[in-house]
Amino acid sequence: MVRYLFLLLSLNLCFSQQYNLYVASESDDTVSVLKFDGENIVETDRVTVGIIPTEIEGPHGITIDPDGKHWYLSLAHGSPNGYLVKYSTDNNEPLSRLELGLFPATMQISPITGLLYVVNFNLHGLMRTSTVSVVDPEYMVEITKIKTGVMPHGSRISRDGKYHYSVAMMSGELFEIDAIDLSVNRILSLDNNNNLRNAMHHSKIKPTWVTPHPTNDYVYIAGNGSDEILKVDLNKWEIADRVKTGKGPYNLEVSPDGEYLLASIKGEGKTGVWMLNDLTFVKNINNSGSVSHGVTISPDSKFAFVSLEGVGGDPGIVDVISLKSLKVVSSVKVGKQAGGIAFWKIED
Repeated sequence: MVRYLFLLLSLNLCFSQQYNLYVASESDDTVSVLKFDGENIVETDRVTVGIIPTEIEGPHGITIDPDGKHWYLSLAHGSPNGYLVKYSTDNNEPLSRLELGLFPATMQISPITGLLYVVNFNLHGLMRTSTVSVVDPEYMVEITKIKTGVMPHGSRISRDGKYHYSVAMMSGELFEIDAIDLSVNRILSLDNNNNLRNAMHHSKIKPTWVTPHPTNDYVYIAGNGSDEILKVDLNKWEIADRVKTGKGPYNLEVSPDGEYLLASIKGEGKTGVWMLNDLTFVKNINNSGSVSHGVTISPDSKFAFVSLEGVGGDPGIVDVISLKSLKVVSSVKVGKQAGGIAFWKIED
């Protein structure tokens, strides 16, 4: 009997975990706070964001600081510049904001420097080189802007926190920034697989995302224009492998345990799954809506959360994918054009 009760208690504990995350809806000026209990995902709060009530200001990128006390949001549709806004995770109230460049987009904080690195995507400007803004998130001060490529996106930090990676969509380049001395360390032309600049070149690859391997010296890039994923060897600084995908891979994420690489296949409303070690294709998972956008994976590598933009006046959706069954196990409707998505915490 004691053993039986212990097993029941263990099972209850297994299902007591709560997964918490945030997703931004660009056409609604809202951010949804979501909770997943292992079976069902629900929206626990919907936060209205923006500065001018009569304008759609386009919340695009979202990230959580390493201690989980604050979340940061890029408002992309400024006049002309966009903003970075800092919120408390305690009550989801705004604390401060900072003007950045044209169309600030994706971002992440280095656990080593404590600085936030956000790309200025420059969607509505001329086709010229743009920048990465480096921000002190504690005081909300922009330290510097680092010039990179044309329409930079996919702002991600290396596993050791020492390097920042982004890709320039229109010039087809991968940039490595030294996160400590705040300078461009290396540039790789993805179209030519060399370190020659292609700043005025209109890329056929049109890379939209880059994400590092959790333990090894590789990064993975979504070729949105060439329908492929590129694997870059950071030691050799060259493309080591490339695999075909469905139409329009957009965002990528790797599971922290190093087993899977996931890609949102934006043009097909699917999530692609590959084995991370050799990029063997596993399957495409049909999402429960159209226009798959962002992907984030829980720290325990059990679940992936995918944002779906929807079309026209359709609501956005967030799908939960079990990384054990590789199936959608729950979904929830959020605001229109759901995009940027960030995992917050696991609660017992």
